[in-house]
Amino acid sequence: MTVQRLSRLGLVNAYLVREDDGLTLIDAMLPRSHKKILAAAAELGAPIVRIALTHAHGDHIGALDALAAALPDAAVLISARDARLLAKDKMMDPGEPDAKLRGGYPGASTRPTRTFTDGDRVGSLEVHAAPGHTPGQVAFLDPRDGTLFCADAFSTLGGVETTARVNRRFPLPALATWHRPTALATARTLRALDPARLAPGHGKVVEAPGAAMDEAIARAAKVSL
Repeated sequence: MTVQRLSRLGLVNAYLVREDDGLTLIDAMLPRSHKKILAAAAELGAPIVRIALTHAHGDHIGALDALAAALPDAAVLISARDARLLAKDKMMDPGEPDAKLRGGYPGASTRPTRTFTDGDRVGSLEVHAAPGHTPGQVAFLDPRDGTLFCADAFSTLGGVETTARVNRRFPLPALATWHRPTALATARTLRALDPARLAPGHGKVVEAPGAAMDEAIARAAKVSL
């Protein structure tokens, strides 16, 4: 693997992905996580050249401002849709499901240097739209080794589950999900990518996750019937 998982409290993840030009940081975890992230990058002996955010919830952007201050040359990237949530704009787009935005959106002072959308590239990573948990959540697929950074489309704490269904052993991701039918559709779309491993926002990386993803999708589909 070309990635190092970082975790706060064993609950919230960020990832450092090695690139030809340095490191891509996926997500910024909770506030006051910047020292841990910077120390991990120093141990890897490479600079963080870009910060790629999967979505705008506070447990994924918490250390963004501190990181941006420490890394003034690093690009900051987020989807065009969740860039508005990062700026605390909670107006819904025309045609979006009129569901309540759940979870915390504390925003950040840092503005993205650019936004991305489905089909773009971030370093070596492919951007895949993954709405449902938030309107503009994305996942990243590393085609070099098949790692799918699935954000909060799936969680692996307490077992592999989609956030379209509440996992009683770790309910928080599902409870913070904006629109569960969309989250279920996203889970199916990501499963079709046939990842070699699943790297979630919450929980450990799972190798050969296909069967577990199928089972999680089937459980969520039963709830939605």
